Amino acid sequence: MNVMDFNVKRFAADAGTFLSRAVQFTEEKLGQAEKTELDANLENLLTKAENTKIWTEKIMKQTEVLLQPNPNVRIEEFLYEKLEKKAPTRMNNHDLLGQYMIDSANDFGPGTAYGNALAKCGETQKQIGSAEREFIQSTAINFLTPFRNFLEGDFKTISKERKLLQNKRLDLDAAKTRLKKARVTEAKAAQLDQCPPSGENPMMWAEEVTKAEQELRITQSEFDRQAEITRLLLEGISGTHAHHLRCLNDFVEAQATYYAQCYQYLLDLQKQLGSFPSTFSSNNNQTSTSSLPSISIPSIPISTSLPTQANSVVTSGFSELRASSGSRKARVLYDYDAADSSELSLLADEVITVYSVPGMDSDWLMGQRGNQKGRVPITYLELLN
Repeated sequence: MNVMDFNVKRFAADAGTFLSRAVQFTEEKLGQAEKTELDANLENLLTKAENTKIWTEKIMKQTEVLLQPNPNVRIEEFLYEKLEKKAPTRMNNHDLLGQYMIDSANDFGPGTAYGNALAKCGETQKQIGSAEREFIQSTAINFLTPFRNFLEGDFKTISKERKLLQNKRLDLDAAKTRLKKARVTEAKAAQLDQCPPSGENPMMWAEEVTKAEQELRITQSEFDRQAEITRLLLEGISGTHAHHLRCLNDFVEAQATYYAQCYQYLLDLQKQLGSFPSTFSSNNNQTSTSSLPSISIPSIPISTSLPTQANSVVTSGFSELRASSGSRKARVLYDYDAADSSELSLLADEVITVYSVPGMDSDWLMGQRGNQKGRVPITYLELLN
C-alpha cells in the first residue's frame, strides 16, 4: 500500500467519523436519539470550570479598565503586547497635572504665595503619579498575569479535553444506536421462518451484531478513559481558585499601599499649604479626616476661630518683628515637617528663636534651634513676650 492510498483511506475514515458524529448530534437535538449523560460529579466540575472562566474574564477586563480608563490606550497596549513590543512610556494624568502646575508656578514666580503653592501641588501630583505606576505594575504582574495565564493555558487545555470528551460521547452513542439497529434487524430476520429473501444471508446480521458489540466496547473504553482525563483536569480548578485567592490578596495589598501613599502625600501637602493664608477658610474637612485612628492629622489654624482683636494683635506682633532687625522667642503650636533643606522641622510646644530676613515672604520667618536654622511658617508659631 502506497502513502497516497493510506491517506485516502484515512481521510475517508475521518470523514465517516465526522459524519457519524454529526448525525448523532442532530438526532439528539431533534429528540430522535438517546444521549449518554455524564455523572453528576463531572457535570458539577464542568459547570465550576465554565463559571471560573467567565468570571475570570470579567474581573480581568474590569481591572484593566480600572488601571487604564482610556479604551484607545488599552487597545494600543494590547497590540504592542501581541506584537511582543514594549509600549512607549507615557505620562499618566497625575504626571500631566503635576507638570502643568509646576510650569504655571514657574510662570507666576515660585517666590509668590500662589506660585509656591502650585509648585508644591505639582510635586505632590507627580508623587501620586509615580505611586500609580507602581500600583499598575504590581497589579499587572501579580494579578492580571496569573488570570490571563489561566485563560490562555489551563482553561484552553480543559476546553480541548472537554471537546474530545464530547466527541467520544457522540461516538459511544452512535455505536449504541448501530448495535440497537443491528439487533432489531437480526430479530426481524429470525422471524422469516428460516426463509430469507433470495441473496440475503442470515449469518450476515449476526456478524453485524458482533461487530457492533465490539465497536461499542471500544468506544465505551475510550469514553471512560477520556472522562477520567477530563475529570482530573477539572479537579485542578480548586487549585486555581486557591492561586487566584493569593493573587487577590496581592492586589488588595498593592491597592491599599497605593491609596495609603496618596493619602500621606496629600496630608503632607495639606500641612505645607496650611502656611498660605488663602487656605485658611477651606480647611473645614479636618474634622472628618482627623477621626482616622491610625494617622495623625495636624490641626491647621483657622483665622476665623480667633477673636478679631486677638488676631490683630498676633498679626501686628509678626509685623513688628519683620520691621525690626531683632529676634523673638516663639512657641510652636503644631508639628511641622520640612519640605526641603531650606526649611526647619518643628515639634509642637517647643520654643525656638525666630527673626526676619530681608526679602523673605511675609508668611515665613527664619527659625533657629541651637545650630539648626531654616524657614518656618508663621501660622505654626505663637510669639512669646
